[in-house]
Amino acid sequence: MKTALRTCLLALFAFFFVLEKAQGQNGRTPQPVIMPGDSAPDFSLKAVSGKIVSLKDYKQAKGFLVIFTCNTCPYAQAYEGRIIDLHNKYAPLGYPVIAINPNDPTVQPGDNFQAMQDRAKERKYPFEYCLDEGQKVFPKYGASRTPHVFLLDKTRRVRYVGAIDDSVDDETQVTRRYVEEAIAAVMAGKDPDPSLTRAIGCGIKVKR
Repeated sequence: MKTALRTCLLALFAFFFVLEKAQGQNGRTPQPVIMPGDSAPDFSLKAVSGKIVSLKDYKQAKGFLVIFTCNTCPYAQAYEGRIIDLHNKYAPLGYPVIAINPNDPTVQPGDNFQAMQDRAKERKYPFEYCLDEGQKVFPKYGASRTPHVFLLDKTRRVRYVGAIDDSVDDETQVTRRYVEEAIAAVMAGKDPDPSLTRAIGCGIKVKR
């Protein structure tokens, strides 16, 4: 009974998740959505390190934490330290963070490439921080917020989508660390539960 109820609730949540995406990004054309179980697309993006970053280049990775985030969003800023901690904890275990800034810098100047380089240097980002130039990648993932997390396994199968945890305002009040729980499940050969949560953050900035 509990399993059936959990399955029903997940299906209902997924429906509203897709409905939100179908409304588009700030009035933009409706975007595709990748869900847990789907295959995630690779990308080739310039990072603040000067590298061109693609998933295929991480030969030793057991999975990936693809996180759409940015410089300017207060929610992204609130989670910045936690994103750094996730990379420092899980990259040695084979699950590196790859951060992608999806905002259009002509709409949000504080998210231009130079500003990204400055912030990465100031905060000593240990992960690759890439610009989604031309905004070609985030629509393929269906990201809608900053931050928005996509946990992929080695085969690029999506295993978890959503929030980092359940308390953006105060890390000391976190009761569910969704990303950490999801990685632990994948490492144990299990499906994350939940595999889908609602991302809380700023809407991605696009040209109207």
